[in-house]
Amino acid sequence: MPNINYSLQTLRGDVFGGVTSAVISLPVALAFAIAAGLDPVAGIYGAIAVGFFAAVFSGTRSQISGPTGSMTVAMGVIVTANADNLAVAFTIVILAGLIQLLLGALRIGRFVEYTPYSVISGFMSGVGIIILLTQTLPFLGAEIATGGPVGAIQAWPDLINHFNPSALIIGAATLAIAVLWPERFSKFLPATLAALVVGILLGVFWLTDAPVIGEVPTGLPDLVTPDISTSTLLKAIQPALVIALVGSADTLLTSLVADSMTRTRHNADRELLGQGIGNVVTGFIGGLPGSGATPSTVANIRAGGWTPLSGVLCVAILLAIVMGLGKYVASIPIAVLAGILIKVGWDTVDWRFITRIFHVQKDHLLVMLLTLGLTVFLDLVTAVAVGMIAAGVASAKQFERLELDSVVSVPLIDQVFFRNYENLDDIDAFSAQVGLVALEGTFSVASASKLITTISVDIRDHEVVIFDFSNTVYIDDSAALVVERMIETAMNEQTECIVMGLDGLPETTLRALNILQDIPEDHFAENLDEARETARGILDRREEAVA
Repeated sequence: MPNINYSLQTLRGDVFGGVTSAVISLPVALAFAIAAGLDPVAGIYGAIAVGFFAAVFSGTRSQISGPTGSMTVAMGVIVTANADNLAVAFTIVILAGLIQLLLGALRIGRFVEYTPYSVISGFMSGVGIIILLTQTLPFLGAEIATGGPVGAIQAWPDLINHFNPSALIIGAATLAIAVLWPERFSKFLPATLAALVVGILLGVFWLTDAPVIGEVPTGLPDLVTPDISTSTLLKAIQPALVIALVGSADTLLTSLVADSMTRTRHNADRELLGQGIGNVVTGFIGGLPGSGATPSTVANIRAGGWTPLSGVLCVAILLAIVMGLGKYVASIPIAVLAGILIKVGWDTVDWRFITRIFHVQKDHLLVMLLTLGLTVFLDLVTAVAVGMIAAGVASAKQFERLELDSVVSVPLIDQVFFRNYENLDDIDAFSAQVGLVALEGTFSVASASKLITTISVDIRDHEVVIFDFSNTVYIDDSAALVVERMIETAMNEQTECIVMGLDGLPETTLRALNILQDIPEDHFAENLDEARETARGILDRREEAVA
C-alpha cells in the first residue's frame, strides 16, 4: 500500500508539473520564435520536439526543455544571415544536434559537473533577475521590450502613463495567490495552478480589457529538406558548433540547478544525447532549437514534477494546443503568466547564498557577483566562461597557500646526520652542509611561481641538497619545470643534488619531461639511509679534492 500511495502522489505531481510547465512554455516559445525571426508556431514545434526527446532520453529526471533565450539569440543571428534560404538555417540546427550527440557519445558532458557552486549560484540568481526584470512590462500590460533586461529597464519610464490597470490587478492577484497559497493545499492544487485559475477568471469575467495571448497557430509542420551541399556544410560548421555549445552549456547548467533543488544527480552525457536528438528532429520540422529551460524546469519542480513523465505531459499539452485547442488558450491574460513567472523568478534567485554573503569568502563572493552581473547584462555563455576562469584563479590562490605549506626545507646538521652524535650541546647548528627539500602532497601551477623563489635561497646555503619525493602524490607540468629550475640553481651554485623516494606519478611526470637528465644515476636513493650514504660520499670526495 505505501508504494501505491507514493506512485499516486508522484503521478499527481507530474501532472501538475506538466501542466504548469506547459503554461509557462507556451508564451515563451511563441515570443522566442518571433524574436528569432521565425513564425510563432516554430517556437511551439521546437518546444515539442526538444521537450519530448529530452524527456524520453532524460539524463535529468525533472528537467523541461524547449526554446531558451541564449539559443534564441544564437538562432536569430543565423536566421538573419540566411533570411533568403531558411533551409540552410535549419541545416545548421540539424548539424548542431549531431554535434551534441557526438559530445554525449564522447562523454564530455560530465566535465560540467565540476562547475564551482559560486558560478552556479551566480547563474541561478542572474536567470531569476532576468525573469523578474523582463516580466515587469507584461505585468503592467505592456509588451515585452527588446533588448532583454536592459531593454525592460529602459522602458520603465514610459509605463508611468501607459500601464494597463486591469493587467496590473490581474497580475497582482495572480502573484498574491502564488505567494500566499497555503502549503497544506499544495498537495491537492499547486500554487501556480491556483494562481493561473484565479487570473484567468478575473480576465475572462471581469477585467476583459487586459492584453491576452491571442490566437495560437495550429497545424502540423512541413518537413524541411536540409541543404547538404559541401559548400553549405563547410559554412555551417562554425554556427552549428556555437548552437551546440550554447545549448549544451545551457542544458547542463539547468541540470545542475535541478540537482540542487531535488537533491539528485543527473547524467550529463545522456542528457546531451537527448538534447541532440531533439534538435536534429527540430531542424527537420522547421522548429526553434532548444535546451534545458531553467524557468520551466524550476516551475515543474515547484509544482511536484520530479520524473520525465512531467516533461512528456508538457509536450502532450503543447501538441494538443497545436492540433486545435489553441482557441481555449487565446483568452488567457498575459499578466497572469507574468505574475506566475515573477514568482518563478523570485524562487530561482539563490537566496540561500545571498543571505550568507557576509560570511562567505571574498573570492567566492566576487565570482558569484561577476557571474550574476554578466548573466543579466551580457549573456549566459560569457558569464559562465568568465565565472569559471575567475573561480579557477580564486581556487589557485587557495591551492598556492596549501601547497607551499606542504614544502619542508630544513638543514641536516652534519654531526647528527652522519655520526649519530650523542652530545648535542657540542653541535654547531650552522655547520649543515646538507639540506633536505621535501615536497609533500600535490604541487601544481598554483604554487609553481613562488616555489622556486621560496626554495632557491635555501639551496644556495648547502653543498648537497636532498630532494625528497617520498610523500609526493602528484606534480603537474608547471611544478615539474620548477623542480628543473631548482636543480639548475643548485648546479649553478656547485651544489650536488640527490633525489630520494621518487616513484609513481611524480616520477612519470619528471622523467617524461627529462627533468632529471642531469642527475647521475648513483644520486638516486630509495630512503634516507641511502641518501645519507650518497651525501657522505659526495662530501668525502670534496674534502679529498680540497686536500
